[in-house]
Amino acid sequence: MMRLQQQSQALVEHSYYQATARAAPSHAPLEDTVRADVCIVGAGLAGLSAALDLARRGMKVVVLEAMRAGWGASGRNGGQALAGYASEMGPFEQQLGQAAAHAAWNMSLEALRLMQARITQYAIDCDWTPGALTVAVTSKKARALQHWVEHMQTRYGAHHLEWLDGAATRDLIGSQRYCAGVMDPLGGHLHPLNYTLGLARAASVAGAILHERSEVLTVESGKGVVAAGAQDQIRLPASMRAGGRARVRTAQGEVHCDHILLAGNTNLGAVAPQLARRIMPVGTYIIATAPLGRERAQALIRNRACVSDNQFVLDYYRLAADDRLLFGGRVSYSTVSPRDLAATMRQGMLRVFPQLADVGVTHAWGGFVDITMNRAPDFGRIAPDITYLQGFSGHGLALAGLAGQLAAEAIAGQAERFDLFTRLRHRPFPGGDLLRTPALVLGMLWYRLRELL
Repeated sequence: MMRLQQQSQALVEHSYYQATARAAPSHAPLEDTVRADVCIVGAGLAGLSAALDLARRGMKVVVLEAMRAGWGASGRNGGQALAGYASEMGPFEQQLGQAAAHAAWNMSLEALRLMQARITQYAIDCDWTPGALTVAVTSKKARALQHWVEHMQTRYGAHHLEWLDGAATRDLIGSQRYCAGVMDPLGGHLHPLNYTLGLARAASVAGAILHERSEVLTVESGKGVVAAGAQDQIRLPASMRAGGRARVRTAQGEVHCDHILLAGNTNLGAVAPQLARRIMPVGTYIIATAPLGRERAQALIRNRACVSDNQFVLDYYRLAADDRLLFGGRVSYSTVSPRDLAATMRQGMLRVFPQLADVGVTHAWGGFVDITMNRAPDFGRIAPDITYLQGFSGHGLALAGLAGQLAAEAIAGQAERFDLFTRLRHRPFPGGDLLRTPALVLGMLWYRLRELL
């Protein structure tokens, strides 16, 4: 975990989002033993969303963050807020049935509405821009995209999705690379770090107490048993059973509480190794160009929607408020980042937009997302008083906010919506800590080869 954290720190140092972040207060480390109703581990979108909702319910909430609020994936991602899930709806349909799958789809739409409502309610200055476009590079991928649209319209009533043929797609995007697309007016994009910092401010105003630079060393349940009814129970080791109240320990303090929410994603390996085995940290990277000017920027994406293709290893990009192009893609399944990140990513950008050959790159950064084996989110409990949220699989900007709200509902005793997700079965990655990364690399190479054939 320490090595991953060090790599993650190196990847964020040249982030465009860090360079353009709104001023935000720092929060002192935990340096005492305190009591709370709920202790949340992780000050990203999921943890802060839960903190905001729980504090508004009148609970005493303490949030512990190893680095700074928004330091992880929440504050450095592509900024695209999309409906649905990284897995699409297959795991929901196959494991839970059509009715539950439909409910899950509707909750993903609710996640987008929740994000926009919070931006308005808490006056979060984060450059929200509506519109999300998914594009296909090959005729094979275009057929798959069209099949998906028809499925979503027929089974889920998603008639807001607009099919675009090749000419219509190229009319929106200044690139000859694409042969079809789907426009979703409900999605959109924003500055993710400023949005996360806005949630942190809202949670603090509501009464939640944030402690940064407070890495959690251990968590202990006051119950010591796995929640009844879990489909794939996770054994709680003796070291995580405290008796009495739950307890969270840092190097300089402790929180004694009634409930713990783990929302640290890829950074929880040392705290909850039984959860870490169910996700894989995958690196993804982004560059920002120099400002293009309004006219040249509009020629790239005429409606300023965010764009992603449907390749297995996808490109994703959007225009920032200052008319830079933010271009992301190229994943690393080995946690080894490209040696010259800016140059490597620039090659991918020029494959899509060769007309930018004269434009410089000013920022290059990246981070790690937590993918599950089936790409569906992994929510659940490892004890009656320890809830967790993980496995957003690169699709969490909007979903993580709703996940935090669902966790808050469950902690407050209204668990029906949260428990829909706990019914999803998740397999651990094979091979343990030493072999799961090489095994995943081989698997991903196989999928990539299939895509090229």
